[in-house]
Amino acid sequence: MQKKDILELKRRFKKDACTFTKMRGCYVDSQKNIVLHINETFLNLEEEEFYKYLEIAKKALSGTIGNNLLELSFLKDEAGTEAQKFFLALRDSGLKGDGLLDLLYERIIREYEYAGNYLILLFHDAYDVITKTTDNNKLDESEEVYEYILCAICPVELTKAGLGYHKDKNIIAPRIRDWVVSVPETGFLFPAFSDRSSDVNAMGYFVKDAKKAQPDFMREALGCEPKRTATEEKKAFHGILKEVISAEVEDPTNLILDIQQDLSDMVDEHKNVFENEPVLLTAPAIREAMADKGLSEDVIAKVEEICQEEFGDAPPLAENLIDNKALNARAAAKKAEVLALEVEALKQQLEEKAETTPTEAPEKEIILQVSPEKLPVIKTELIDGKKCIVIPLEEDEHATINGSKLEDAPF
Repeated sequence: MQKKDILELKRRFKKDACTFTKMRGCYVDSQKNIVLHINETFLNLEEEEFYKYLEIAKKALSGTIGNNLLELSFLKDEAGTEAQKFFLALRDSGLKGDGLLDLLYERIIREYEYAGNYLILLFHDAYDVITKTTDNNKLDESEEVYEYILCAICPVELTKAGLGYHKDKNIIAPRIRDWVVSVPETGFLFPAFSDRSSDVNAMGYFVKDAKKAQPDFMREALGCEPKRTATEEKKAFHGILKEVISAEVEDPTNLILDIQQDLSDMVDEHKNVFENEPVLLTAPAIREAMADKGLSEDVIAKVEEICQEEFGDAPPLAENLIDNKALNARAAAKKAEVLALEVEALKQQLEEKAETTPTEAPEKEIILQVSPEKLPVIKTELIDGKKCIVIPLEEDEHATINGSKLEDAPF
């Protein structure tokens, strides 16, 4: 799935474009008991409810591709095959089969890690995918019907305690605390929507907190190969670097940032040549990023070995491992340091110049601008004991001083 695919789906989540046919779900308490079932024809909902549920559906497809939104593949075993068949049957049922829904609720409740109450919501849709030309103009015909189910798992939490105005008694008193449905923490989309087409071999997976992707839930509830978020990959890679490099370097922080900077430069250079081809954290990429850092061959080889064990045959994208915030902060600090040195040097130069410059007051000057033909007749005379400049004026000539004609000047 790409960003454009997700945006295409989300653009339809509005009043005049939404085609959700069915909404099903259940409310689960903190003891993992179902206390309420939901069974609604979506387009028949009251307007306020309609928009609230539509907003939940949008949030289940929000965030960054590769971090909050992952594309999962089914397990390559019998469990994966059975899971794929189950979700295909669930989709084809249009969420009308209670037996399939009960099985899904059971799988989610058993595997989902959450201590409080939560709401499971399922939306069914059939999207008539309109044909597009190469210049993205839409044609009034369909390529295929993308039928899918979207699931959102939302925490249900008590509002905060506080004071409120009670109109019936006209008093300020503790307000009533309500159970409120929050935005989704987790969700999934089946089948995946890739290149404007249905992909029944994959599933979209949403997680709000990229530090808690719940790999066991991916495997056991969805029957998919667990996948790390970009945040989890970054944390794992940085942990490997810190552990291994600390054996040779007392404070590895700056060295790790140097390695990240090299990875960042590598990604940028690669994009300039191969626009859509990502840089993976392969052994050659690791070696290139760690070169010329004063590290021993043993340390570099150890990092390669542990990364191979950690990530296996699915090396992460190099750009997912770069802490841009830390790199930008370091660059800003370096820039501030250089600027401070330049200011100090300039201050020193000014002080040295002040020490060598005479303190006598500069001579006073009067600067006149006259036409060249007037130069021969200009002379100086003593008038009332003061040296004056005398410039004869013909009848058709005039003089301007500070923008005013001589006869208009206030002197």
